[in-house]
Amino acid sequence: MHRLLAILAFYKPFVVWSFVINAIIGFFNPHLAPALITKLFLTVFAWYYVHETSQRRKLTFYKNLGISPVKLFSILFLIDSVLTIIFLTIFKEFT
Repeated sequence: MHRLLAILAFYKPFVVWSFVINAIIGFFNPHLAPALITKLFLTVFAWYYVHETSQRRKLTFYKNLGISPVKLFSILFLIDSVLTIIFLTIFKEFT
């Protein structure tokens, strides 16, 4: 449970950007497949950003908890995908 809370704490700064991207995707193309592919691309970009900048030190904390970077970003992608599916489903109902 502590690991999941730590992962959610890592995801916290990305949530706002995720919902902005969800709104843009929903406005232009509210289909699930392109949205999830876009989210996968953005997750890879977030990994690259964290890995190549001074944010790399954050990954050490998660490694000490026993969470590898691949596992961390995979879980982030799953959480983000679930939020995207929920958001787009609700968005489709009101448009």
